[in-house]
Amino acid sequence: MARVKLKNIRELNDQDLSNKLSELKADLAKLQLEKSKGTLKKQTSNLRWLKRDIARMKTIQNERKPGQK
Repeated sequence: MARVKLKNIRELNDQDLSNKLSELKADLAKLQLEKSKGTLKKQTSNLRWLKRDIARMKTIQNERKPGQK
């Protein structure tokens, strides 16, 4: 899993952004499941970065909503 740069997120259209967001959420759920089972080995730092990338994408989506100041 590669980190997602803010520049690349801003270049995505709304549909691609939604698709990428759902993909990252699925990856996060998978890693959280592995963590709860105790089978997560070297990817513990990926949880933090995935959460941050998801938050960035949600922020961009909220910025693009019509009617925002």
